[in-house]
Amino acid sequence: MDSAIGAMKIDFEHLPYRPCVGAALVNKDGLLFAGRRIDSDWNAWQMPQGGIEAGEEPGEAAVRELHEETGVRPELAKALARTDGWLNYDLPHDLIPRLWGGRYRGQKQIWFLFRFLGQDRDIDVRTEVPEFSEWRWFAADDLLRHIVPFKKSIYRSVFEAFSDHLDRRG
Repeated sequence: MDSAIGAMKIDFEHLPYRPCVGAALVNKDGLLFAGRRIDSDWNAWQMPQGGIEAGEEPGEAAVRELHEETGVRPELAKALARTDGWLNYDLPHDLIPRLWGGRYRGQKQIWFLFRFLGQDRDIDVRTEVPEFSEWRWFAADDLLRHIVPFKKSIYRSVFEAFSDHLDRRG
C-alpha cells in the first residue's frame, strides 16, 4: 500500500464525528418518510437528519431539521421516542475531503421518532434549501434497500430502537 494513502487513512481515523440528529417520521400505518437526496449521484434515500447548532438541544435540532427538510410544521409531529445514546457511522474515505471541509470522519447521531399527525399534502420537500427531490413512505425493511451502503448499519439500529412503532414489511 502506498504510504501516503496509508497515512491519509490513519488521519481520517483520528478525525472526530460530527454531532447530529436524525428524525424518523412515521405515519399512522407505521411507514417511514424518506426523501431522495438531491445532491447524490446514487439513488440515495434517507430520513431527515442534520447538525446540531451551537446551544441547541438535540430534540430542538430534530424538530428544526424535520421542518427544514420536509416542510412539516412542529405541531404535526408528535415526539414518541429517542435512541438511548449516540449512533455513529463513518463516511467512505473518498467523501471525507468533500464534506464539512474534511473536518469529520462521519457523524454521531441521536435519533428521534415522530408520529406524523398531518396529511400527505402537509409535506413539501421544496423547502428554502431543498435536500430532497422527491419523497415517499417506506416500510422499514424496504427503506433499508434504498439507503446508501455506509448508512445501513445505523438505520438498522434506529429501526430496532423504534421497532414497536414501525411496519417492517417490505
